[in-house]
Amino acid sequence: MYELVQVSDICYYIQSPAKIGIVRLSDTDVCLIDSGNDKDAGRKVRKILDANGWRLTSIFNTHSNADHIGGNKYLQEQTGCKIYAPGIDCDFTRHPILEPSFLYGGYPCKDLRHKFLLAQESNAEYLTQDVLPEGFEIIDLPGHFFDMVGFRTPDHIVFLADCLSSRETLEKYQIGFIYDVAAYIDTLEKVKTLKANMFIPAHAEATEDISELAQYNIDKVHEVAENIIALCEKPVCFEVILQKLFAKYGLTMNFEQYALVGSTVRSYLAWLKDTGRVDACFENNMLLWERI
Repeated sequence: MYELVQVSDICYYIQSPAKIGIVRLSDTDVCLIDSGNDKDAGRKVRKILDANGWRLTSIFNTHSNADHIGGNKYLQEQTGCKIYAPGIDCDFTRHPILEPSFLYGGYPCKDLRHKFLLAQESNAEYLTQDVLPEGFEIIDLPGHFFDMVGFRTPDHIVFLADCLSSRETLEKYQIGFIYDVAAYIDTLEKVKTLKANMFIPAHAEATEDISELAQYNIDKVHEVAENIIALCEKPVCFEVILQKLFAKYGLTMNFEQYALVGSTVRSYLAWLKDTGRVDACFENNMLLWERI
């Protein structure tokens, strides 16, 4: 873990729970794509930078999930580097309490205020094309999170952030986190058509061909959606849908999984309602969902 892997003359990634990209901008200067999940990750990144004689000038965050911005604060304090994050995710990066609050739907209890969901604050600026190094391209990848992006480097290495998961991850957890299901599917359809010398997803192996894995992720979304629709044969409340999904997929409920999977299932229900496959009604002051 935290091994440095070179994929081109100027591009590397650090093998970690969420892959961290390194791109050489000159003989001495580098930028990061994401920073890992905590201060300890930041220390390990700094050790790699120092061992190679590299100076960190900037961190480009793909989105604001804690496992991608957790090393920001430490690295910024140590190096004075700039930090950039896209759109709404920049605000989450500046105010990371927004992530567990959003996931839970209210003020998060202590069980949700930990480093896996709550990063340390960092001084991020809004990501725009003009702040990128020459030859870099922003790739919009909405769906998993609000304004998530990926990056194409000058030598056509594409960093894909969290727009898809490995087969192994999906087989283990079954329901990957999604904020906007329609946007997520559209993003994956776009990713299927991309060409690159190498694709580097944060949570899957680097590969020269991403299309098959993208389709697998799309198929999994539709599978989960069909299972949710099946659970709505008769009017049913959200908590029962969630309970039955956990039972069907053999998942174990805790606060973190309740927040992550629960938020995702609400997103599925919103998508299914908007596309006319389920409807909602209120009975005895309870919101119930039913297939159409």
